[in-house]
This record gives sequence, structure tokens and C-alpha cells, in this order.
Amino acid sequence: MSDENLSAALEREHQEIDAGIGAFLDKLDAGGMDADALRHTLAVLRRHIYLEEQLLFPPISKGAHMMAVFGMIRGHGEIWRTMDELDKVLAGPGEGDRDTLREVCQRLSALLAEHNKVEEPVIYPAADTGLPPEQAAELAEFIEAGRMPDGWVCAKAAV
Repeated sequence: MSDENLSAALEREHQEIDAGIGAFLDKLDAGGMDADALRHTLAVLRRHIYLEEQLLFPPISKGAHMMAVFGMIRGHGEIWRTMDELDKVLAGPGEGDRDTLREVCQRLSALLAEHNKVEEPVIYPAADTGLPPEQAAELAEFIEAGRMPDGWVCAKAAV
């Protein structure tokens, strides 16, 4: 993670995810499609949600951040279900209907934009100032090279 603080590293992941979805949509609009690239971006997003729900949120979910964390977890559920919808479309004939893929990707992008407007200024500063040193180190290590356990789903994935 170099000398980057935790909040900057988490925001960088947001930017990479947004860029992946944007690149998929650009290619789709140009008449192509890279389903593997979208699947990779969705895997990165799922891993990002895992690190937040398992490593970042628990130690900061008390006191001043309690309601914001609750809102983020609810938002993760909606984002997760939208990713599941994309998985189903991609699994369809010919890797899915392009119009449906575009619509669901645009919906996912909008959900992420709304989510990140709160998460980045409210939650992420606590990663730099509100974590005990050992938990900050664990989060930094995971950002650098951690893997989400197979089969893990976010807390609010089910409706």
C-alpha cells in the first residue's frame, strides 16, 4: 500500500471499480463486449464490500458512525443484489442481452455514486483516525493482498 493512507487506498478502489464499469459500458456502446472484464470488476467490488463489512465497519460502528455504517450496510445489500442481477444476465444466451446489461450497469453505477458520496467523506476518514493500530494494519494488509472467502455474501444480500 506504500505510504498511502487507508482512506486514499479505499477511495482508489472505488475509482478502479468505477473505471471498470465505465470501460465495459464504453465497449458495449462501441458494439463490443468484454464480459470477463465486467466479471473481474464485480469480483473486485465484492471483495471491497467484504473488507468494509468484515474489517472496517465493526470497529467504527459504535458511537458517531453507527447510523452511517448501518446505511452503508443497507446500501451494500442493494449493490450486491444488482451485481447478482448482472451475473444472471451475463450467464444468459450469448452472454446476455446488451440493452439489459447497459441498463443494469448504469443502475449499478448510480448506486455506487450515491453510496460513495456518503462513504468517502463520512466513513473513510475513520479508517485513518478511528482504528486501533493492529486493526489498521490488518486492513492495510488486506487492501494490499487479501482475498475474500469463497461463498461470502454481504450482510444484507438477501431481500
